[in-house]
Amino acid sequence: MIKKTLIFSLLLWNACLLNSAEIEQYTVFELELKGPSEGNPFKEVQLSAEFTLMNRTLFCEGFYDGNGIYKIRFMPDEPGKWTYLTKSNNKSLDSKKGSFICIPHSPSNHGYVKVRNTFDFGYADGTPFYPVGTTCYAWVHQPEELVKQTLETLSKTAFNKIRMTVMPKNYDVYINNEPPFYPFEGSKEKGWDFFRPNPAFFRNFEQKIIELQKLGIEADVILFHPYDFGKWNLDKMNTEEAIFYLRYLIARIASYRNVWWSMANEYDIMRKSDEEWEKYFRVIQTYDPYGHLCSIHNGMGWYNHSKPWITHLSIQTAYLQDIQDWRELYRKPVIIDECVYEGNIPNDWGNLTPEEMMNRFWIAYCRGGYCTHGETYIHPENILWWSKGGTLYGKSPERIAFLHRIMTEAPAEGMYPLHNEWNKETYLIKDREYYLYYYGNSQQAKARIFLPKDVKFRLQVIDAWNMTITPVEGEFSGRVEIPLPGRPYIAVRARAVKSQ
Repeated sequence: MIKKTLIFSLLLWNACLLNSAEIEQYTVFELELKGPSEGNPFKEVQLSAEFTLMNRTLFCEGFYDGNGIYKIRFMPDEPGKWTYLTKSNNKSLDSKKGSFICIPHSPSNHGYVKVRNTFDFGYADGTPFYPVGTTCYAWVHQPEELVKQTLETLSKTAFNKIRMTVMPKNYDVYINNEPPFYPFEGSKEKGWDFFRPNPAFFRNFEQKIIELQKLGIEADVILFHPYDFGKWNLDKMNTEEAIFYLRYLIARIASYRNVWWSMANEYDIMRKSDEEWEKYFRVIQTYDPYGHLCSIHNGMGWYNHSKPWITHLSIQTAYLQDIQDWRELYRKPVIIDECVYEGNIPNDWGNLTPEEMMNRFWIAYCRGGYCTHGETYIHPENILWWSKGGTLYGKSPERIAFLHRIMTEAPAEGMYPLHNEWNKETYLIKDREYYLYYYGNSQQAKARIFLPKDVKFRLQVIDAWNMTITPVEGEFSGRVEIPLPGRPYIAVRARAVKSQ
C-alpha cells in the first residue's frame, strides 16, 4: 500500500511539474510520449493534439521520432494558460491531457514573420522585417566542420533569410557529395521506403533551423527541387508519398518561428501538374497551424501567384523593371529570390560582379521589392557558398548590410515606389516625409529632385558601393539641384526636418 501511494505521489508530482511549465511565447512546447514501435509506426499510428487558450483552439499533428518515442510540438502565440488534449488511434497515446503557461516573449524574440501592409514583412509582434537573404541550398548536408564554418560566416553578415533545401542536391561538379544522413530508410539501389522517414536526418535538419534562429535568420525551406538527376532518386515520390513526407516535416518543424515554406525551387522543371501542386499547398494550409509564409520559385514558367495560399512572390529573374507591376497585379510582397549570383564560374547565372549584385539589391528595394544574394566563386574543392556554404569571398555582402541599414532607417509605414521613365530614376517615397532616389549605374554630376514646396528637407548623398553617407549643407524645398560625385551607385536621401 505504501509503495502504491509513493508511486501515485510521484506521478502526481510529475504531472504538477508538467502542468506548471512556463513556455515563452513563440517558442516550442514539446510533448513526448511513449508508444508502440512495432510495424510501421510512422504510418500506422495517428497522433495529434488540440491546444486551447480560452475559446481559441489550434490543431497540430504529432510524429514518430524512433525508438518508441512520439512527439507533439506546438508554438504558443499568445500568453496565458494553454491546455491540450491528444487524439490517437492507439490507446497508449490517446486522451492525454495537460497544460502549460505561456509567458510573454523576450525582447529579442519577435515571433514568426508574416506579411505587413500588403507589400512588406513584419514579425508577429509588429516589428518590421526587411529581408536581405542569401542562398545556400545544401549547406545542411555537408560535413559538420563545414556546417560550423557556414554558421560562423553567417554570424558576421546582415543576412536574415537563407534559402535551403530539405533534400540533398546534385548539380554539375559544384555539388554531388553524399549527405551525412539519408531522409528515408532504404537506398538508391534497393529503393527508398518513403513511408519510413529516418529520424536522424530530420533531427539534423531541424537542429540547423534552431542554429539559424539563434542568429536571427529565417529558414526559407525548399520542400522539393528537380536536382537529383538519378543520383539518389529521392525525387521519385508519388503523390501519396509526397503528402506523407510533407505532413511529417510540418509536424517536426512548423513550430519553429523562423520557418518559411518554399514549395519548390524551379517548380516548372519538375513537370508536376497544377492539380498536384495544389494538393501539396493544401497540405500546408491544413497542417501548419501558424500560417507560415509560403511561396513557390519559378524556372521559366510562372505559377499563378494570385492563389490564396501564396503569401509572397519568390521570383527568379534578372529583369527587375516589372517589380512594381507585380506588386500591383498580385497585391503581395515581391522577393527576387534569384537575380543571378556574384561569382566567376562559366555558367551564365554565376558570374555577376559584386557591384552588379549590390546594384540589383538597391533596384529591387527602390522598386518596392526585396532581393536575395548568392555567391559562386571558383574554389579548388568546389565549395561554393551557393551550394555548400563555408566562407564568403565576395564584396557584395557588406554592401548589402549597408543597404539593410538604410532600410531600417526609413519610415516603417506609408512607403511606396515610383519610377520615372524619362530620366530612369527609381525611388521610394513617403509623401512629404521621406524620399530615397537611386541612380544605379549612371554617373551624373548632379541630382535634380522635386520636393514639396512647403516642407523643409535635409539631404544626404549616399555612396552605395563605398558605403558612405554625406550630408548636404542647408535645408531644401521644391525643385532642387545638388552636386553628385559623377560615379555609379549613388543615392540621395531626403528627410523632412520635422521628422528628425
